[in-house]
Amino acid sequence: MDFVPFNSRLSWHKTPFGAVKNGTEVTLRIVLPAGFYCSWAHINVIRDGEKFIYPMNYEYTADNGESWWGGSFTPGLPGLYFYSFTLMTGFGEVPITRFDSSSGRISGGGEDFQLTVYDKDFTTPDSVKGSVIYQIFPDRFCFSGEKKESRFPGRIIRDDWGGLPMWEPDEDGNITKYDFFCGDLKGIESKLDYLESLGVGCIYLNPIFEAESNHRYDTADYERIDSLLGTQTDFKRLCSSAKRRGIDIILDGVFSHTGSDSRYFNKNGRYGDGGAYRDKNSPYYSWYKFSEWPDEYESWWGVDILPETDENCDSYIEYICSVLKKWQSLGASGWRLDVADELPDKFLDALRLCVKSQDKDALIIGEVWEDASNKISYGSRRRYLTGSQLDSVMNYPFADALIDFAVTGRAEGFNDKISVICENYPKCVVDCLMNHIGTHDTCRVLSRLGTLDGYVSDPINRYKGDMTAEQHERGVRLLKMVSSMQFTLPGVPSIYYGDEAGAGGGVDPYNRGCYPYGRENEELLSHYRMLGKIRREHPVFKDGEFIPVSDMLGCVCYERRGRGERILTAANRNPHPITYILQDDGFVSLTGQTVCGRALLLGAFETAILYLNCDD
Repeated sequence: MDFVPFNSRLSWHKTPFGAVKNGTEVTLRIVLPAGFYCSWAHINVIRDGEKFIYPMNYEYTADNGESWWGGSFTPGLPGLYFYSFTLMTGFGEVPITRFDSSSGRISGGGEDFQLTVYDKDFTTPDSVKGSVIYQIFPDRFCFSGEKKESRFPGRIIRDDWGGLPMWEPDEDGNITKYDFFCGDLKGIESKLDYLESLGVGCIYLNPIFEAESNHRYDTADYERIDSLLGTQTDFKRLCSSAKRRGIDIILDGVFSHTGSDSRYFNKNGRYGDGGAYRDKNSPYYSWYKFSEWPDEYESWWGVDILPETDENCDSYIEYICSVLKKWQSLGASGWRLDVADELPDKFLDALRLCVKSQDKDALIIGEVWEDASNKISYGSRRRYLTGSQLDSVMNYPFADALIDFAVTGRAEGFNDKISVICENYPKCVVDCLMNHIGTHDTCRVLSRLGTLDGYVSDPINRYKGDMTAEQHERGVRLLKMVSSMQFTLPGVPSIYYGDEAGAGGGVDPYNRGCYPYGRENEELLSHYRMLGKIRREHPVFKDGEFIPVSDMLGCVCYERRGRGERILTAANRNPHPITYILQDDGFVSLTGQTVCGRALLLGAFETAILYLNCDD
């Protein structure tokens, strides 16, 4: 039957909305045609394989013949709960299960509805909410001009800032040579005024610890800053200077593996005679997973220069906690955790306790590419967002929705993709989600949009990010459209360094080129500064509710409501102007479009951000 008796996003069907604190009463109501002759109904709830049944009571029959039944239950423990309904009707016993993301139909075989229950004491840091995150790949953002000595003599030092990053795999496809443009911490400090002009309140730095490669995800020493980036004193001063401007610094924590050429593994002997590879009596030996010492060991995705660590090892956890404390004491305001879904619960639990013991307002962001509320990894359901592990995650579901809309022009389903996350994640997590549209792991957003994701690449001959003049123009127009949406969705927009200045680039390593000083796209820079100003001036972006309005015929519209204001965003992906009819009068444009009564005039590939005061 096509009748929809339950929609988890409507307040008369479910209260409260979305995820709830443990100990909160959850009320559920279903609506049925009176002709169903329902004699009883109940709620089926499953948590960790244990099933509970709660009765529903007949409430009333409305004038239109709808019959209402209601019931409630109170989840006692944090975790993931799944629920459905069973009815006894004139047609026999029938179930109500999920038909799509939020609504249920009277049918068998559907999935249960999800309810995320989080710890009642769970909070997330306020400082980042309503702000802007700026991601920096340290070697490529800004060089202070101060020459430094490298502890790795095989490095290739570049003196052509802005040149094409080097890609020279050996005959086996491995990278053995790395080029460095020498961006450093003092260079970042010199650009803090620029970042402040973009509305940035948090800088996320890709790894800064000593390592052989330019990306530094092959950590050699967690306690030492890579010499090409500067010193511990430089880091402390950067954090202090940023904090005076209201900007936090968070670091990349790469803890699922180290480099093979590290003081801990020391395969190449760079660090003397010790290390797990060279000495079974090394204090680091138990940190690694040898099947046959020394040459057979588990490594990250089979890459032998990245030996995996045993994150359940007590001595490893204790050491990493000492690392966390050190860098937080020097000014770090939090951590982004690389491949968080490869870090076990024991490790993440200990990490949160350690980080928050140093600073309860420190931010912990995990790299999780899927819906983090129901993620299963290594055979178990994860509990990242129930209060004992992460504050937030990198929001790939939003990024995918935005890029898909911009590339294909399909508006249908966009708001549902956003609503799924808003419903499944605790509200305090939603408000500090890292909303990126490109990172060091993806093709540069300008190139993706310009080519409409049509680039061709292979492991050897990698796409460099080349675009025709026509593609570049299209990329700029679509980037302005999609970034306006990015800056108005729930969570915190994250800019990958240089995107705001029109940097293009293909897949790794070409997505990690230098910031284009002297070649900035001033149109885009002006646009991003405007977006940062809008976020600073409107408190609704800190924690305002997300209200879907429409998504069809190449146009997406939604609102943020709260704190005495409404902000409406309308994006037109069509290659021609449209007139969008608003539901209410009184909106004024913050982005320069014409609003005539309820008629909003939207140009091709254009996004309007409108404001309405609703204090009264």
